Amino acid sequence: MTTTDAETNGSTAAAAAHHDPEPASTPLDGPGAVTDNAAQTPAHGTHGYAKQKDAHIKRLRRIEGQIRGLQRMLEEDVYCIDILTQVSASTKGLQSFGLQLLEEHLRHCVAAAVIESSAPGAVKGPEAIDAKVQEATKAIERMLRT
Repeated sequence: MTTTDAETNGSTAAAAAHHDPEPASTPLDGPGAVTDNAAQTPAHGTHGYAKQKDAHIKRLRRIEGQIRGLQRMLEEDVYCIDILTQVSASTKGLQSFGLQLLEEHLRHCVAAAVIESSAPGAVKGPEAIDAKVQEATKAIERMLRT
């Protein structure tokens, strides 16, 4: 929802919730957070999202701000439709993030399995490719159920 939308329907709380600043500390910063530590890097190499990690964390923090805005909207008794609009925006943000992560997985992890499996003297054969494709297919199925 934009400020113009808020002015039109009189809901400034909804507009304020949409433009929340990034929280100073988030669960992404705490214990179990994803970091650049070598210990977090899997034995098979880097993850497909490694190059975009900072952008992904920033994006997730923005989505977290939207969710916090939803809580605030409820506390401030904002009109139902304005809250539903914010729910839709938050959901769309998570779906978009998930699709980007899936694309990176396909381009990096699945592609690497294909290259490694087709190399001369490869220990892993077509089974490795099938396993990666099946893994990605299951992830897509989970995303479609939401």
